[in-house]
Amino acid sequence: MRVLIVDDDPGLRQSLGLLLSESGHEVEAEGDATRALARAREERPDLILCDVKMPGMDGLTFLRAYREGGGEALMLMMSAYGNEDAAVAAMREGAYDYLQKPFRPDEVLLTLRKAEERERLRREVATLRATLGAGQVKDEIIAESPAMRRLLELASRVAGHDTTVLITGESGTGKEVLARAIHRMSSRATAPFVAINCAAIPEHLLESELFGHVRGAFTGATADRAGLFEDADGGTLLLDEIGDLPLALQAKLLRVLEEGEIRRVGEGKSRPVDVRLLAATARKLDAARAAGHFRDDLYYRLNVVELVVPPLRERQEDIPALLTHFAQHAAQRLGHPVSLSPAALAFLSHYAWPGNVRELRNAVERAAVLGTGHRLEREDFPLDPRAPRNGTGNGAEPAAGEVNFALKTRVEALERDLVQQALEASGGSRRGAAELLGVSLRTLFYKLRRYRLE
Repeated sequence: MRVLIVDDDPGLRQSLGLLLSESGHEVEAEGDATRALARAREERPDLILCDVKMPGMDGLTFLRAYREGGGEALMLMMSAYGNEDAAVAAMREGAYDYLQKPFRPDEVLLTLRKAEERERLRREVATLRATLGAGQVKDEIIAESPAMRRLLELASRVAGHDTTVLITGESGTGKEVLARAIHRMSSRATAPFVAINCAAIPEHLLESELFGHVRGAFTGATADRAGLFEDADGGTLLLDEIGDLPLALQAKLLRVLEEGEIRRVGEGKSRPVDVRLLAATARKLDAARAAGHFRDDLYYRLNVVELVVPPLRERQEDIPALLTHFAQHAAQRLGHPVSLSPAALAFLSHYAWPGNVRELRNAVERAAVLGTGHRLEREDFPLDPRAPRNGTGNGAEPAAGEVNFALKTRVEALERDLVQQALEASGGSRRGAAELLGVSLRTLFYKLRRYRLE
């Protein structure tokens, strides 16, 4: 294991370093806790041996700062006689164990072997959980496009850490779906996942909703009530539309993130909570910060990792699979088969979907409910045919001064559109479309593959 020793006693650092090095461990040592904290974050050791009592930053403060920064190494605290209470307090904060000075070499090595075995098991369990979770996520999130595959790969890497994540993207892109996927792939998967839309709750009720209240805290508070942070204890809390959180609550949220404690409205004492926080927004938080509507310190605390969900017009490869997916869901709810005709599928696959996945899902459900047959046709989807269509860029006409004069690009765009129109005119019949276009069926199949119209 890679071990970092943090102790202000140079003699102990040297003797302990020699003992561990001879036992096959890779050892680094640091006498200053502040410098050790920076090294731990940069070098990512497997285990940290830290003294409880040190000048400047003590061991408990070091542990808290390391964990808040996302550090995951096992922590072994070293305490002199009389400091056992501090060592036990550190264990309550997440330290693995403690050694009481002076300790024997065999005692140190035995404790490290136990810690190494625990770390090995933890990694095996995390790998298994991530593998199972990722399999479930792939079944529920459509990711045919390179952009979505990259996003899911990054989400799976983030899921195993308790750091906060900021999920951004246009309305309707599936930010909450991604947040739930991160929760399912995390070590908190069996604990609660709780979500709240910060824009949907009146400002005067939002604090009580998040942190809870005690009886008599305000008019109508007839009993003690836990808030969403307590409901999500041990699990994950998603604050959707975080950009709409009032400034006063932003300060209180920052305190919760820094201290791991909440205080119910009207209560004088704080309560510890263990919650992994995810935040989502369709707003541009940089603009909100510049306008003074969002705190800089909270922004940086939330934005440890940012995941950007691309709009549907930028992941056209996902649209056919999404259409099929939602048609199957509609069939289950309605109790009869639901499918899409080739003409409907071709049209919908190249619509720009300004409302993103939410608009697509609602369009399929509406057509399934109001359609006259089990197979949905182009006319079952009353979408504006003048709306931008995908296929070349975002499908919109180029703005003045931005005309693309590349002949090959313009010819391919025209050819693709003609093939699509022929398919629609022939009711999805490929043989009929080939006759309309004056080409062989083999040539049409080639064009369909080339322009992803299959």
